[in-house]
Amino acid sequence: MTPGPEPTTAARDLVVGAVGLPSVSGQEARVAAFLTDWMSAHGFAAHIDGAGNAVGERGSGPLTVVLLGHIDTVPGDIPVRVEEGVLYGRGSVDAKGSFCAFVAAVAALPQMALRGARFICVGATEEEVPSSRGARHALGQYRPDLVLIGEPSGWAGLTLGYKGRLVAHLRVEKDNFHTAGEGTSAADDLAEAWFRVRAWAAPAAGEGIFDRVQATLQSLASRTDGLAQIAEGSVGLRLPPRLSPAAAEENLRELLRDLPLTLTFTGHETAVRHPRDNALTRALRVAIREQGGTPVFKVKTGTSDMNVVAPQWPVPTVAYGPGDSALDHTPGEHLLLSEYDRAVAVLTAALTRLATGTGEQP
Repeated sequence: MTPGPEPTTAARDLVVGAVGLPSVSGQEARVAAFLTDWMSAHGFAAHIDGAGNAVGERGSGPLTVVLLGHIDTVPGDIPVRVEEGVLYGRGSVDAKGSFCAFVAAVAALPQMALRGARFICVGATEEEVPSSRGARHALGQYRPDLVLIGEPSGWAGLTLGYKGRLVAHLRVEKDNFHTAGEGTSAADDLAEAWFRVRAWAAPAAGEGIFDRVQATLQSLASRTDGLAQIAEGSVGLRLPPRLSPAAAEENLRELLRDLPLTLTFTGHETAVRHPRDNALTRALRVAIREQGGTPVFKVKTGTSDMNVVAPQWPVPTVAYGPGDSALDHTPGEHLLLSEYDRAVAVLTAALTRLATGTGEQP
């Protein structure tokens, strides 16, 4: 591998500062203000939009590139610190590191790139909760030609797709009875429902994880007030491209129709998988190789704002960002700053190539 790029103090200060500001979903105002202030000081026209997103624009060319990351995090206090070139803190990987790499790269673009394209960095709110408020707001504001989604892929990785999602909420309520009597309890009925869903989701022979349904029992509880039994649970489903949330919902209603339960659904997200070869992936692959890496295509079993925007932005799209996604949401979340530097260098080179029309086959 070739030596990494020289670290840029301003770019590193950006990510350290952003990670240092807590921003659990719904509480992103402080970090949004920090990011817009940084962008304003580095050549962007920046503002906070109606969804609380931190938005910065540079360039005036005919090509429109939206770089959509998210600035909220899941809960969990991880002391923010830099030790031996490693940044520890909630959001360092998922996904302030990715959005800050976007911003730092656009800040570093040469004038010739800014004459060829308009770059819009959107630090979205509420990605970590089902609302996806920031991304849904952005959908109505822009009509991009190319889209980058800020999620950790590793600096040499390119994520093309994410599975879909559906959450099933089950509730059983029935009259209380003595356990010595006949019949099933509310908890029995709920357990039966889960066993059926688990069997329905079981993989077929040779079926890879991205192409099959994954079912997880997310919660389970039962109680009685002496007169009634109540059992409640939720099942999270990760859906492959072949199965839409609407089709999965129909399947489960039919599967469980004979059980005495109430069934409701939330979190409808459709799976998405983008093509491997287009101007965006080619520019990124060339830039990764220039930094001494070997490009790797990935698909992921989670969801991201890619699922939200893909139906209305049917353009070349890739998720990209530094960091190991296995650290998402964990107590040991951390980001190697040398990897962050490489991601900034890759993005700067790839965006310059796209805006100036100097793309080449990898």
